[in-house]
Amino acid sequence: MAIGMSELKKGLKIEIEGIPYRIMEYQHVKPGKGAAFVRAKIKSFLDNRTIEKTFHAGDKCEEPNLIEKTMQYLYHDGDTYQFMDAETYEQISLNDSQVGDVSKWMLDGMSVQILFHNNKAISVDVPQIVELKIIETAPNFKGDTSSASKKPATLETGAVVQIPFHILEGETIRVNTETAEYVEKVK
Repeated sequence: MAIGMSELKKGLKIEIEGIPYRIMEYQHVKPGKGAAFVRAKIKSFLDNRTIEKTFHAGDKCEEPNLIEKTMQYLYHDGDTYQFMDAETYEQISLNDSQVGDVSKWMLDGMSVQILFHNNKAISVDVPQIVELKIIETAPNFKGDTSSASKKPATLETGAVVQIPFHILEGETIRVNTETAEYVEKVK
């Protein structure tokens, strides 16, 4: 189905020259002379690059063939990440570039969202909040109770986040995966 200039909006997924994009920002421009147009910032699903594109009145773009599946992360074998479809038990393997930075938040057995474009996996999304155990952090010192002070902590996945001084090694915390920030201690 073709998408016209008037149907463009923030968050819409479009396909241009075989590449799927998401509209991040758009602005409808009506100059004093000439026809109106839309100036948009679009982000590629394939390589996460953001580009600016101008759409004129007759321009059409296609709706991409995107399917999002919930899959279970199994393990990392050194070269690839192994995932299993929870419904069909079919397994797929993805390389580092397909998984990207989210690998630092993935634990064996975790449910993730994998985006497929024309039946080819193109990206992996983890939940926005994950619970991870602290495996290494500096010990507390008497008097370090200021809530503004932070110390680095290495989590069980290898990610490093800043945590308050009162949190100890071995405790489990919630982390926002989008901002890489400590949210709260799990009770």
